[in-house]
Amino acid sequence: MANRITSQRISPHLWFKDQAEEAAKFYTSIFKNSSIGRISHYTEAGHEIHGMPAGSVLTVEFTLDGQSFIALNGGPLFKFNEAISFMVNCETQEEIDYYWEKLRAGGDPKADQCGWLKDKFGLSWQVAPVQIAEMLVDKDKERLSRVMNAIFQMKKLDLKAIEAAYGAPVGAK
Repeated sequence: MANRITSQRISPHLWFKDQAEEAAKFYTSIFKNSSIGRISHYTEAGHEIHGMPAGSVLTVEFTLDGQSFIALNGGPLFKFNEAISFMVNCETQEEIDYYWEKLRAGGDPKADQCGWLKDKFGLSWQVAPVQIAEMLVDKDKERLSRVMNAIFQMKKLDLKAIEAAYGAPVGAK
């Protein structure tokens, strides 16, 4: 198919009331290697079902750091909840700080917990250091407990504090 933004088999499809294009612009402004692709529009066909004005945006294809997404303006019927979130894997505290501040701008501060946040569209994100993945499978139960206790006390994750709780360089046994 010509002009597809990606050849990936599965693409997340995000339902918005009427902010699909605004959301795509917001997200692509945050992540490198991102772009907006094709935009489709409603026609008069099916108006009795969808209720959207002809000519208004139906879908927006976009990529974030090479990952393809589709945003749909589907009306107010469905809303995002915490059952689905996107994880942003960060190498450094600077990356954690950057994505945390950008994604949570205008979001719900009451949702901030253990590296999770909700953006201004109600979409949940996890902003976490990649080092946590190895820490969470450590066989040392005391070390794992310290890490988990540290994380449960945080809103935005603090890599140095997590590493201090871990008590050893990641990968050390």
